[in-house]
Amino acid sequence: MSAHWDKHSTWEDAEKSWDVRSSELEQSHPIRQLVKIPKLPGIRPKTKKHLRWKAMNYLAKYDEEKFFIKYFFSNPIKHGFNLIRSYLTPLPFTRDDDFFFYGLKNEQEFRDMLVKKNSKLVIGFSYCHKPFECPSGRFTQECAHETNNPVCGQCFIGKCVHSLPTKQVLPVFITTVHQIGEVIVKEVKKHPKLEITYIITACEMTLQMFGDWANMMNVRGLGVRLDGQICNTMKAFVASEHGIKPGMAVVLDNTKTRILDLIKFRRDANI
Repeated sequence: MSAHWDKHSTWEDAEKSWDVRSSELEQSHPIRQLVKIPKLPGIRPKTKKHLRWKAMNYLAKYDEEKFFIKYFFSNPIKHGFNLIRSYLTPLPFTRDDDFFFYGLKNEQEFRDMLVKKNSKLVIGFSYCHKPFECPSGRFTQECAHETNNPVCGQCFIGKCVHSLPTKQVLPVFITTVHQIGEVIVKEVKKHPKLEITYIITACEMTLQMFGDWANMMNVRGLGVRLDGQICNTMKAFVASEHGIKPGMAVVLDNTKTRILDLIKFRRDANI
């Protein structure tokens, strides 16, 4: 992390240098890009029906090591209360365009968390917006983010990782909802004196399906909606969770700017 950014005296210089090189690489080493953003509903109308029940069923069905079941019953009264309270709300989040806030009212409240000295940020990137040419592979929990790799130099995930501060930040490369859920739970247990928060990129359906479980864990954070060739049916979602993702999801340009602004804010906090 920070390998590129640490070479520059200011954020602005570092980002400008990254963007200039990225533009050059687009010409010299072009990678597959989503030329046109398809106009797809975040969730198909048929899929929306009983979505919370579908989410609970999915988590239980594919919880092979019974991780979430064991976690729930580690404190069933507390977790049951949090889960029911979340279920009683129309939606488990507060939405601001592509930002989905869990346990938070708005971006300012999230920023207030980011500047806390006793906070740790988990930032998770869905494999669905990794480049097809990713040197680490798409459906993996790895990210090379190599300074001199022409693919990494054009990748938004690579840019984010290079811009992250090094202290009390954990980048995660997400393949499944179970994986990122386990990471957050383990971080909470590992650091009882720290407040764990998160930024996670995912399709709208995933952000809506599993928001109740984030609220159950009482871990406040931010979900970022992906656009492009997204999963908006259960069939497509289950396939993607098993590495079948022929399409490319993307973070929209305005949303990229908002994410990077939050990373800069965290970095400037000098925690």
